[in-house]
Amino acid sequence: MIDNHQRNINYLRISVTDRCNLRCVYCMPPEGVKHTPHWEILSLEEFGRIVDAASDLGIKKVRITGGEPLIRKNILDLFEHILANPKIDDISITTNGVLFADMAKDLKNAGLTRVNFSLDSLSPDNFKDITRLGKFDAVWKGIEKAIELELHPVKLNVVAVRGVNDREFGDFVRLSREMPLHVRFIELMPIGECNPWAVGNFISAEEIMQQLQEEFGTFDIETKVTGNGPAKYYRLPGAKGTIGFITAISEHFCAKCNRLRLTANGQLRPCLYGKQEIDLKTPMRRGAGRQELAELIAGAIKLKPDQHHMDQGWTDRRVMSQIGG
Repeated sequence: MIDNHQRNINYLRISVTDRCNLRCVYCMPPEGVKHTPHWEILSLEEFGRIVDAASDLGIKKVRITGGEPLIRKNILDLFEHILANPKIDDISITTNGVLFADMAKDLKNAGLTRVNFSLDSLSPDNFKDITRLGKFDAVWKGIEKAIELELHPVKLNVVAVRGVNDREFGDFVRLSREMPLHVRFIELMPIGECNPWAVGNFISAEEIMQQLQEEFGTFDIETKVTGNGPAKYYRLPGAKGTIGFITAISEHFCAKCNRLRLTANGQLRPCLYGKQEIDLKTPMRRGAGRQELAELIAGAIKLKPDQHHMDQGWTDRRVMSQIGG
């Protein structure tokens, strides 16, 4: 479906839970956040109904996120439901990877086509400091399993934070040279827990690229990495993988935004950083059918702004895990 700014909206990101088994420093406080009561969270069947309605409007790609989506009980049922919808041609997931290795084969059989891992450090000690609870070995095992099962492209999402992981950027580039992994450096966004210190710890994609060019020389532009995101990709000559940059702050990509976000409690957000949400849960639980849900989703698409306004600061009380990464 075409929005008011002539963008084709064909991508739905679904947060199936606001809970997470890690406590990343830029995402949530050490004690975590107050969880939404279970009855307020959509059931997997309700998520499936929304996907079906959205597919009638041209949604073809679905990404399952969280919180950490793999802690959601019976999550495979949702993948299988989406797989059965012939209008959906791509089912992906963003995960911290802690539980992925043991579930990978079942996920692929249930319809998973590709996977993004959130991984901000290749140092086990630094990884533990960033995530507070994470075990690097478990995540790495999941990454290796994804490659083994050919869930390509396998992407690593690296939130770039000055003073935290800025000395490891070269290590990620070397990793992309040796393995078929697609590293995406993501500019730190002033959302939730990281809002107070985002300015002082922010590193632009331009600065990262300058740093990498000083060490590695010239990168080739890469245009063949499958995905729905806004990353600009590059490749070292002869490398098995690529590096990419997601420039949400320094060079916003709103003119090409093709997505909607559904929160775990059934609120449809036309823009990650916008304040508008369309309630799908209440109408659905009052008996709204597929056509009515599609009309509500169509209304949300028409509300998509021309661009985000992150420069005005974060005013939502929720953190990223409560909105959907």
